[in-house]
Amino acid sequence: MQNSVLVKYKKSVQGVISKRKQALYFSFSGSRTLFVVLMSAVCIGQLGCKEVRGSGDATTERKEEGFVEIFNGKDLEGWEGNPTYWRVEDGNLVGEVSPETPLKKNTFVIWQGGQADDFELRLDVKITESGNSGINYRSELLDSIPYALRGYQADIDGKNRYTGQNYEERKRTTLAYRGEKVLVKGQTDHNTAVLRDNVKKNCWQSREVVESLGDSDSLKTKIRMEDWNHVRLVVQGNRLQHYVNGILMSDVTDNDSVNRKMSGHLGMQVHVGPPMKVAYKNIFLKEL
Repeated sequence: MQNSVLVKYKKSVQGVISKRKQALYFSFSGSRTLFVVLMSAVCIGQLGCKEVRGSGDATTERKEEGFVEIFNGKDLEGWEGNPTYWRVEDGNLVGEVSPETPLKKNTFVIWQGGQADDFELRLDVKITESGNSGINYRSELLDSIPYALRGYQADIDGKNRYTGQNYEERKRTTLAYRGEKVLVKGQTDHNTAVLRDNVKKNCWQSREVVESLGDSDSLKTKIRMEDWNHVRLVVQGNRLQHYVNGILMSDVTDNDSVNRKMSGHLGMQVHVGPPMKVAYKNIFLKEL
């Protein structure tokens, strides 16, 4: 991080986390053995526990060193967005577009804790079938549009057409589709070329798919519709990895030194379109 705000977050939640750990210990100590046996069976049957995650259990992050919970589940403290579209409901960070509140431009709720550079982000998300959302990171604030971001996005949508891909909002567009490991390159001539001239069919043209992570439709079956999914972003240097329910969905190495960003704002999106609702919870951030 570029400031000490994350450190302050750690101190402010330390007491709360300690109490939660103690409560969890006494609640589960009597059935710990049975739990371990059952989870071992699940792991064997599903070739690994990674695909099990997604139900909203944040115990792992609360135990792991370095993770800080950056959403308190009570109010929008530490976040800023248009209250017409963003609120806290049942402990979740909720973005909603209703028939009474149509959206003309994409809008974000933006974390106020500083500009993240190298980090790991973990959270749970649930979105309605008609929904279109995403997690922006290393992004720039736009002066001309309130609560708007430009930058990398871990795409999320209700039909799971785009979920897991790497899309750069208001810039180079699609950098990697779901199931792709990609090397991103710059334009041949940065002095004369217009950025949009290198975009075709909503995809950046200076990119090379170097490896398949799996068939996009097969990976889609690992993503739950209208239910909680666990998203994990690992962003370090110029490598950007998007995981859903423990499965690597896209992997970008951004070698475009002119257009890439190495730090920036973090925020969640609601997209222009039909009425929709998206909910985020258990939002944890770790500095790398």
